[in-house]
Formats: sequence, C-alpha cells, structure tokens
Amino acid sequence: MAIRQFEADLVTIGFGKGAKTLAAALGARGRRVVMIEQSAQMYGGTCINIGCVPTKSLVFQAEHLQQTGAGHPPDPGVYTHAVHTTADLTADLRAKNFAMLDSLATVDVLTGSASFVDAHTVSVQTADGEAIVTGEHIVIGTGSEPVVPDIPGLHGNDRVVTSTDLLVTEELPRQLVVLGGGYVGLEFAAMYARYGAEATVLERHPAILGQEDDDVAAAATELLAAAGVHIVTSAAVTAVDGATVHYEVDGVSASVQGDRILVALGRRPVTAELGLDRAGVDTRADGSVVVDQHLRTNQPHIFAVGDVNGGPQFTYVSLDDYRVVLDQLDGTGRRSTADRVAVPYVLFMTPPLARVGLTERAARADGHRVKVAALPVAKMTTVPRARIVGQPEGMMKVVVDADTDQILGAALLSHDSHEVINVVALAIRHRITASQLRDEIYTHPSMTEAFNQLLGALT
Repeated sequence: MAIRQFEADLVTIGFGKGAKTLAAALGARGRRVVMIEQSAQMYGGTCINIGCVPTKSLVFQAEHLQQTGAGHPPDPGVYTHAVHTTADLTADLRAKNFAMLDSLATVDVLTGSASFVDAHTVSVQTADGEAIVTGEHIVIGTGSEPVVPDIPGLHGNDRVVTSTDLLVTEELPRQLVVLGGGYVGLEFAAMYARYGAEATVLERHPAILGQEDDDVAAAATELLAAAGVHIVTSAAVTAVDGATVHYEVDGVSASVQGDRILVALGRRPVTAELGLDRAGVDTRADGSVVVDQHLRTNQPHIFAVGDVNGGPQFTYVSLDDYRVVLDQLDGTGRRSTADRVAVPYVLFMTPPLARVGLTERAARADGHRVKVAALPVAKMTTVPRARIVGQPEGMMKVVVDADTDQILGAALLSHDSHEVINVVALAIRHRITASQLRDEIYTHPSMTEAFNQLLGALT
C-alpha cells in the first residue's frame, strides 16, 4: 500500500476545542490544513465526548429525576436511559464537529495515531496505511487522560474505572467509591448519589475544596452530605482487593466496598507516543509541552494548545488558546496568555459552585484591605428565583477592595451560578466597581439580581 503524502500550511494533532477551531478558521480562509485525530470516537475533543458535555448531561438529568417516594431512590432504569440519551447527544455533536472540518475543501481529516518524524513532519498510522504529513506550522492539541497510580490492586481490576469508563457504564453501581475529592470526583459522587448509588469519596487531604474559603467549603460539604455523599478526609488509600478499598486515616485502618471504584486522582497530558524528542520539542516531567505566552514551543513553528500545555484544563481556556495562536498565524501577534484576567471555574454539584478571582483568604494574604459580603441564598429575600426552581440552598460571597471598590473575587454556591459568575468575571476584567454592579438594573426574577442585595451587604 502506497504511503500517502500531504503538505499543509497548518497541521493540527488532536480534535479538541483549540485545535479544531483554529483548523476551521484557517481552512475557511483558504489555508491548506490537515487535522489528525487518533479515534473516530473523539471527533470534537474531550469536552464533547468524555468531558463537559456528557457529565453535565447526566448531572442535568439527575437534577430532574422524579423520586419514587420518601426514602426510595429513583428506578435504576432511569439512569440507564440517561446514559443512552447522553450517548445520542455526544454522537450528534461528534458528527457535527467532523462535518465542520470535512466540509471545507482545503481541510483533510486523518484518523490515526500521529508521531513526529522531525520538526516539520508527522507520520500518521491510519486504517488505510501510513500517511506522511509535512506542515509549515504544527499545533499539538492531544489533551489529557486520567491518571491511574500504582496502588496495589488498581491495575487489572475490572471494578476499577476512570471517568471515561463510567460515563458509558449502563448499569447503575449500587456502591460507588471515588478515589479523590477534586472536581471530577465530587461531580461524579454527587451525580451518582442522585441516581440512587451509595457514594463514598476518599480524599487524602484534611478537607475537600481546600482552595476555597472555609465558609464556602463548609457550605459545599454540607450540601454534598445532604445529597447522600459520604466524604472521608485524610484517607490514604493503601490497596484495592477486588471490590474492597483499603485505606488509613491517621494510622487507623479501614475499608469500604464498591461495585465500581472510580479513580479521580488527576489527569496528565497525552504526549508519550508523539515522539516529541524527534521534533526537538521540550516537555516537563509530567509530559506537558513547554510553551511561551504565545503558546509557541521552543520550536517557533510548533504550538501547543489546551490541556497538553500544562495550563488550566478548561475547554474555554483552550478556546482562548485558539485566539492566541490565530493572532500569531494570521493577526497582529500581540495577543498572549498574559491577557487573561479573572478566569472563572465551576464545580457542577447541585447547586453548582462557581468562583472567580481571589478568595477572602488570598486577598488578605496579598495585603488588601477588604470588604466582604456572604449571605445564605435562603435568606436573600429579594432573590425569589432560587425558591421558584426549588433550589434555595447554598450561599453567595463576594470580596471587594475597601480602598478602590474593585471586586477582587466571588464564590457563588447557588442555582445558575455557572451563568451568573460570568457577570462577576466581566466586572473584574473591565474594572466595574462593586457599587456600580450593586446599582445595576437586572431582570426579575433572576439570580443575577442577587447582586443588588449581596453587594449592599458589604462590610
């Protein structure tokens, strides 16, 4: 079988948000583009297929379950239906993402494993044989994968799953043990508890959500407990024996049983098989690609976007990576990662926890003289929206510089906080003061109007 040859202005490795958007943009401008994706099941990237979209679909459906009566969890068949519905959603998005690039005359999509031959050449092992792709510019966007540590009994255990595995598991586990109390672990634990599983989280640190202020973390922990999530902190997992997870807390041995054992102990960049050494591209010890503020590697024509470059592992950051690289390839060249200010993030529990900027603890440590407002949502009488939708739980907190009235940060544990936090982020970026945000006119009934009362409570 003859080796196929391709020459391109741009070669992208990986179909994630940053790479696919860049490929589509330059393809639409008439540039020759070759997009390489290892699996046809990953067209569109991690977010669409095994990340944000399927998890949030399952969270949404869990939030809208009809309980069968006091003390009785939902029918497990509802969970199976949710998995099928989610699979249909991701399949549709996957097809649309493929068509977005395949429909462009100047773009070729190759499905297969890519590895560098040299700094300008990539070999792709496809079902139709090898393809050799030469590119003027190359973008690495291969994403990240779950880390499974060398804990005795984890590897080769059919009860052990990653988040990717669990998303397509059609049978609801009766007992789910989650190793790791980070965002992935907590989201899955809360979601599966709503579907009726007994969820236990083993967290090695003294508390979950240690990056948050104590009052915010305590409120979130209380909500998780009320949802049926059992959290064990300071838990050092020592071994896994079939369905049994052994751990120690302060030297005292204990164990817990699980039909499924979810490993949620972080993610690492997918670079091991790329042959980056042959391209002369520098990486860190964890495999992430070293880039500058313009996302260039030490090889000026090679860029790295998304999770693979060691930055924040958010789809919306990968989208901004696209903007930075596009500006380098077809713009002024001035845009950089240094331009990013007040990037929010969300833990999709119920209700979600969203935060942006500094915590109160960090603001004080940085030397700010601060004003703080922290109110339980249930006591915010001017915000009926939370009661209307049956989610009066949680709290809202904002931290403001007492000398300048500039908003330093906010934590919103409330209905629709994943939307409302963007208002705070916009205010921080554009230096809208707390007083201005407090006195704005907002629609009613909405969660955004909470700023009228919340910012009026600053002390």
